[in-house]
Amino acid sequence: MAKDVVRISDNGSRRQQLPEEVAGYVRELILSGTVKPGEFLRMEPIAEAVGVSNTPVREGLLTLSSEGFVQLVPRRGFVVAPVSQQDIRDLFWAQAQLAAELAARAAKKISPETVARLEEIDEQFRAAVDRRDHDAVANLGHRFHREINLAADSRRLTLLLGSVVRHLPNRFYASIEGQVASTHDDHPELIEALRSRNARKARSLTEKHILEGADGVIHMLEERGLWAGEQSA
Repeated sequence: MAKDVVRISDNGSRRQQLPEEVAGYVRELILSGTVKPGEFLRMEPIAEAVGVSNTPVREGLLTLSSEGFVQLVPRRGFVVAPVSQQDIRDLFWAQAQLAAELAARAAKKISPETVARLEEIDEQFRAAVDRRDHDAVANLGHRFHREINLAADSRRLTLLLGSVVRHLPNRFYASIEGQVASTHDDHPELIEALRSRNARKARSLTEKHILEGADGVIHMLEERGLWAGEQSA
């Protein structure tokens, strides 16, 4: 890997399983444009950056191979695979369909206590937006949607959604100013749809909310040079 990597600090929180942590780190390198399609990934700098041995690095890269982010070249190692704008849109589309169904199911089952928690999280979210705390925005946005997914009481569907969401780094959502502003407005509407048990509206709001994020992410990745020299899709 031609570019330097920065060691990830341990913030004291419980760490992910190591191969998953490696996969998340390399996934972000790819989607941020730090490494380019066709570039070989050296395991040693990745191991040093994440603070692990080469074994979980290899396992993490194999995970990314199954997701289509890297390719294993026999006797040479792992190479970054191309990621198209349509790939990004497809990820958002799949996420939107699953999350919308979960929101619709949640609207039929959600408790007043969960609605109150959503309102509390949204209040904290708005405060984080106002102070431009991107990490808090990402974490609170995740908590908000997790409450809805749990309220749907559909474990298998939630697991499927998680496998899709994992393809994009969570903090990407918080770094898109327009998407954060949209979320700022969308959350109260969604809370009201859930409170009134309006499954149709909860579904449509969730789908629209997620699909609108695709353009923001694609624009950000274009600015980071992920498709430099390519014709726009």
